[in-house]
Amino acid sequence: MMHLSQRPLRIALIRHGESVANLDKKIYETVPDHAVPLTPHGHEQAAEAGKYLRTLFEGEPVRVYVSPYLRTLQTLDSLGLDDLIGIAREEPRLREQDWANFQDTEDIERQEQLRDSYGHFFYRFTHGESGSDVYDRVSSFLETMHRDFEQPDSPRNVLLVSHGLTMRLFCMRWFHWSVKFFETLRNPGNAETRVLLRQPNFRYKLDRPFEQWTHYEPKDGERSAWL
Repeated sequence: MMHLSQRPLRIALIRHGESVANLDKKIYETVPDHAVPLTPHGHEQAAEAGKYLRTLFEGEPVRVYVSPYLRTLQTLDSLGLDDLIGIAREEPRLREQDWANFQDTEDIERQEQLRDSYGHFFYRFTHGESGSDVYDRVSSFLETMHRDFEQPDSPRNVLLVSHGLTMRLFCMRWFHWSVKFFETLRNPGNAETRVLLRQPNFRYKLDRPFEQWTHYEPKDGERSAWL
């Protein structure tokens, strides 16, 4: 059984840098979501985030789990942390929410409006996933990650390179947030981070909360998730 002291000191989450689709969603009509690249600015954002992460990790080894999408792989590459990364594992369960295949922009915009009224967690895109589907696969990934923590050479730092919604759902699952609270949370910006920091009691707290786009007063248990 894993001793609690084997748990990593830090679990950092980072959203990919600015992608071409962040500037023009119509690219989804001709380019698969998983193949959308970063913009030059997105590479710069990732490089700047990498400087922060290097300081955070105190120059110590890092285990990485990365979504297999091109923009997340490019973000990882542009972080400039290769000398610290012992293991970098592609993790499909950390991929973006599936919206469709080649997308009809007008149809997706219509569905986004429906999602706003139906609920971001439960609304399922016609040819894709709901937020609850992503929650389920993130839950499955957590089981794998905890098994990895039990390895005797498990590093003190873990990095997840993923997507905005996936980051929010990871934290929702980890901290047992309510659906109502999740519905109010805004995506982090491109190349923005959130870090789970291990506390003296071996539990974790976020370095800062997610911004909210609608009003909801977090319950005490939800508020206790961050410093």
